[in-house]
Amino acid sequence: MKVAEFDYDLPENLIAQTPIKQRDQSKLMILNRKNQTIEQKIFKDIIDYLEPGDCLVRNNTKVIPARIYGKKETGANVEFLLLKNIEGDIWETIVRPGNKLHPGAKVIFGDGLLTAEIIEPMPGGTRKVKFLYDGIFNEILDKIGLMPLPPYIHEQLKEKDRYQTIYAKYKGSAAAPTAGLHFTQELLQKIEQKGVQIADVTLHVGIGTFRPVKEETVEEHKMHTEHFYIKAQDCDKINQAKNKGKRIIAVGTTSCRVLETIADENGYVKPTEADTGIYIYPGYKFKCIDALITNFHLPQSTLLMLVSAFAGKDFVMEAYKKAVEEQYRFFSFGDAMFIN
Repeated sequence: MKVAEFDYDLPENLIAQTPIKQRDQSKLMILNRKNQTIEQKIFKDIIDYLEPGDCLVRNNTKVIPARIYGKKETGANVEFLLLKNIEGDIWETIVRPGNKLHPGAKVIFGDGLLTAEIIEPMPGGTRKVKFLYDGIFNEILDKIGLMPLPPYIHEQLKEKDRYQTIYAKYKGSAAAPTAGLHFTQELLQKIEQKGVQIADVTLHVGIGTFRPVKEETVEEHKMHTEHFYIKAQDCDKINQAKNKGKRIIAVGTTSCRVLETIADENGYVKPTEADTGIYIYPGYKFKCIDALITNFHLPQSTLLMLVSAFAGKDFVMEAYKKAVEEQYRFFSFGDAMFIN
């Protein structure tokens, strides 16, 4: 299958640069896989498409201010983007300019609050880096770091919390699980009052989620890995819904990837902590999820391939064409889609 089959024309003005004022007022496109129909709603209307006993599974990761600026001992400026905590104070990091930072090189951040030493190069052009500091690492990051907005967003974010879901809990992501950005506390309360169960997974989103697929054919691409865990109480909610014949609805591709990684052949899940590099593209047989809430994704991206695997490529590409015609907002701060 050619990667070019997942291309579409997107006017640049449809790439959302800022979040909408009210989270749940974004547009919502409803795709019915069985009837092949498309409806257009507002996100808060999603409650009308949820049923008592359904289980909504969301990713409660929290984005860290992972972009930090420092200086080499020579005084030269350096930019780091923290991708993944390997162990302890050792991180996989994108460093710029990378060709000037060899093993043993040191970089100072925040007037000495944080020091980094380059350990070694890693596959894909990243670096393994060890951080040295006094105090609590996340508190230092909060002081000196910036939110790592995707490369297609060119405007500064005025409110940091708008690149977090309202239920973000566990720090570790270099990017937000953006399908969850549309939920408000009030909407989640109404959903629970309707009898819908809410379960959590934690997957720390890596910046690899924005990396383009460079191979010509879909099958040649190799996925980046991301760390995740799911607790027993959340597995119980999912398995109970399965037992009752109710739907498992993934909020976002990250939640979907966790569930499909750990589900057995009958769709049941158990508490797990691991890394996942699951790669879902058309032809994949879903084991766990029955519906998906997701944003509109980049052309030729693995996320668009995942959505196409779930709803059918032709149907998804037709929906994207309609979204462009109807002036939907695309990508991280954009509008949403509910695939049933």
